[in-house]
Amino acid sequence: MRVGVPREIKPDEYRVGLTPAAVREYVARGHEVSVETGAGDGAGYSDALYTRAGARIAASAEAVFAGSELIVKVKEPQAVEWARLTERHILFTYLHLAPDPAQADGLLASGCAAIAYETVTDAQGGLPLLAPMSEVAGRIAVFSAGETLLKHNGGMGLLISGVPGVPPARVLVLGGGVVGMNAARMAAGLGAEVVIVERSIPRMRELDNMFQGRILTRYSTQDAVEEEILKADVVIGAVLTAGASAPTMIRKADLSQMKPGSVLVDVSIDQGGCFETSRPTTHKDPTYTVDGVVHYCVANMPGAAPRTSSEALVHATLPFGLILADHGLEALKANRHLAKGLNVLKGAVTHPAVAEALGKPFVDAYGAWA
Repeated sequence: MRVGVPREIKPDEYRVGLTPAAVREYVARGHEVSVETGAGDGAGYSDALYTRAGARIAASAEAVFAGSELIVKVKEPQAVEWARLTERHILFTYLHLAPDPAQADGLLASGCAAIAYETVTDAQGGLPLLAPMSEVAGRIAVFSAGETLLKHNGGMGLLISGVPGVPPARVLVLGGGVVGMNAARMAAGLGAEVVIVERSIPRMRELDNMFQGRILTRYSTQDAVEEEILKADVVIGAVLTAGASAPTMIRKADLSQMKPGSVLVDVSIDQGGCFETSRPTTHKDPTYTVDGVVHYCVANMPGAAPRTSSEALVHATLPFGLILADHGLEALKANRHLAKGLNVLKGAVTHPAVAEALGKPFVDAYGAWA
């Protein structure tokens, strides 16, 4: 198959869909790989490294799309990229369709088959292609929160770790999944006081065993959230409903009750955000303040560490990408987990949560390809 890797064009996005090592794996299986010139520069991979791995360097994104059948990206396609997709394309990337109806309409109009990293599942029901970026985002969220807490960045002027005789910051993590666990790990490692609010009792037991009493867990109720945000210096939103918009955990009316200069970090912003006052920001302009509370809502947090993020992402996506390259959409007949991630197919949305959020027709990808 002809595989294409365009350069990411979302603002402040420096990751790349395939590393040179991954390209070599595709080429070894007999596939042709085209990489847009400069696609890997932000992550430290030169055109020369891709050429050495067996890729052909394309002069433009137009050339990559025109000459490829399988398009491998990182972030959701932008409007100019929708226009380059056709019925012969398979798109393999993060999509986050639920809060982005314009993108969904663009993909539906293109006729392409779009497989979303964030809805591909494993045999245990986990999200293996979302997990590595969740790990990165959870860890970056704590570093970003600590920096934002400093006075010159709009925060209350608190050192997240404290010092002897001065208490550390209290960090509230909403959600104990992969993002939440990694955020808690980093915050606790820095010496912060950490509370995780979580709905799954088995997961709370896992976290309690994992951290050996180093953190506090609370069952997620409205009362628990309202009580904890009053004490928190930092709140990290790490809730996820696979394929759907994130639930709202903190409303605008709650902000006036929080500490002035406290920080909200919304890692769920790709799925619409879990704070009522959240709106996407960029690494160049990452924060804004509402009612005295500083919001950090960068929509591609892992993009700040593109070398680490690209390698981690490719390690997870490579086995699935090779299946698609080897077998095309026929791969879905044998791989129900890939089929579950097929978000757009022949004019219908195939993930039920996405279909519900967008009000689009729903088709079961398993049935469509069985």
